[in-house]
Amino acid sequence: MDVHGTVAEGFEPVRDAFVRNFATLGDRGAAVAVYRDGRKVVDLWGGTKDVDGTAPWERGTAQVVRSATKGVAAAVPLLLHQRGQLDLDAPVGHYWPEFKARGKERVLVRHVLNHRAGLPVLDRPLTPQDALDPLKGPEAVAAQAPVWEPGTDHGYHALTYGWLLDELVRRVTGQRTGEWLASQVTGPLGLDLWLGLPEPEAGRVGRVGRVEGAEPTGGLRARPKRSVTEAYEDPASLTRRAFAAISPFPDQNDPAYHATALPATNAIATADGLARFYATLIGDAAGAARLFTPDTLDLARAEESAGPDRVLVVGTRFGLGYMLHGSASPFLTPGSFGHPGRGGALGFADPETGIAFGYVTNGFRKTVTADPRAQGLVRAVRGVLDL
Repeated sequence: MDVHGTVAEGFEPVRDAFVRNFATLGDRGAAVAVYRDGRKVVDLWGGTKDVDGTAPWERGTAQVVRSATKGVAAAVPLLLHQRGQLDLDAPVGHYWPEFKARGKERVLVRHVLNHRAGLPVLDRPLTPQDALDPLKGPEAVAAQAPVWEPGTDHGYHALTYGWLLDELVRRVTGQRTGEWLASQVTGPLGLDLWLGLPEPEAGRVGRVGRVEGAEPTGGLRARPKRSVTEAYEDPASLTRRAFAAISPFPDQNDPAYHATALPATNAIATADGLARFYATLIGDAAGAARLFTPDTLDLARAEESAGPDRVLVVGTRFGLGYMLHGSASPFLTPGSFGHPGRGGALGFADPETGIAFGYVTNGFRKTVTADPRAQGLVRAVRGVLDL
């Protein structure tokens, strides 16, 4: 299997790890990009564009990144706060009056971002058709009662996060998250990263699907401990219900799904687009000025939630909109922040080392927060930096 692209001197172990992903961990098509202090030091791709096809993966091939979307979308409310347009400590109902129903008056904006809003499930899940309607998701979460007292505990809002964030952004700006992102960030920076794919880019997107590989170890993966397995199998658990807030889940290869913006789960990106996005959050990168001020960067990665997660049933750590480095989702160092995508994708930044990382794949494994292919690449970067 041919691997294409380049690595800077000293980063050759990342290429070795990337090759191993195809040889032993089931990758069919994938790409990885790494920036250091704003300069690209890894740019690799290989395999096939489609998980079930033969056409080669090319430099500009893009893929659905699932929940790595959340880290991209989180930049929007943080930038709005940075610009003085959104108060993180205001009640959500201040911007969205209909949201106050059924005991949600004390849900703060920051609770949406740190997964403490108490709204990870819907009593009436959306159909795939309703999920593609930009009004239905916000209406459903506005009508939903919290399943715990908002602000008192945390649990991963796997799908509802997107509707909560999207409607907040719309109420503040008049644009939905994907529109604002395109006009203010990804468009001006020329990033190959979309939340709501434009039709002219549709031909670049590969087909995704399930793959298998050697048994991984550690993290929340294919053989989690019994309590996690039971939570995913129990139809009444918060875990199962959170991931079934859309039921059944839409076809992730459907062009209509690609064209819709779901800020929790369906951004489409190249590895370079994802990595350079994170590079611009922490510094100047590839000729673009940094997006986050030091204060906003501190907000993104200051611990807001930690410990047993009521949905994922393992210990998780969150800042504002971002997962933080921890046992369930290891990044590079304790100061790293970012977000994995269920089944494979990963994007994060590490301000202390100046590293920004993006990995995308068309082959989804049975992983939730720590895919072994992405983790192998991260370990290779860690080894290069002698961390």
